[in-house]
Amino acid sequence: MTPEIIVVSGLPRSGTSLMMQMLHKGGLETVTDHERVADEDNPAGYYEFEPVKKMKQETGWLPDARGKVVKIISQLLFDLPATERYAVVFMQRDIDEVLTSQDKMLARSGRKGAAHEMMRSAFQNHLAKLDGWLETQPHIRVLKLEYAQVVADPLASAQKLKEFLGLDLAPEKMAAAVDPSLYRNRGK
Repeated sequence: MTPEIIVVSGLPRSGTSLMMQMLHKGGLETVTDHERVADEDNPAGYYEFEPVKKMKQETGWLPDARGKVVKIISQLLFDLPATERYAVVFMQRDIDEVLTSQDKMLARSGRKGAAHEMMRSAFQNHLAKLDGWLETQPHIRVLKLEYAQVVADPLASAQKLKEFLGLDLAPEKMAAAVDPSLYRNRGK
């Protein structure tokens, strides 16, 4: 059987880079181009791969991602071709924390984010649509993890990941990748 493509997904600023780091430390090869370098917002790096952004037009790179892990933001999951099988690790995070984190990241680059009320509504609608769509995709398996829970109990989260993926990963190494001090935009 052809190996699945492991996908880490979620809203922007939901903990996807942390999950990529955990899976990498646990023994999975990451699909990344290192174009976007670590910074104050993601001190351990972003783990992004530029061709992901053009998936609607070009997916020739996907077969090379089999058995590896790639980060794909939730809005682009709809573009995953049904010709492959995917195990999606979906990071969930309080939307207000996501918005606060985005605001801080944008401010550092001299930009301003959209109104929270509008973005909250857009994110909620997007997530509802995505959940409905994912339920109809037989080629996609999904494990949802809460960012706050991953930070609070990284070893338990690492064990869930190992079980979900069915791979020989190192949960202790995965858990050690979590730095609770980087959870800087906590909800009330």
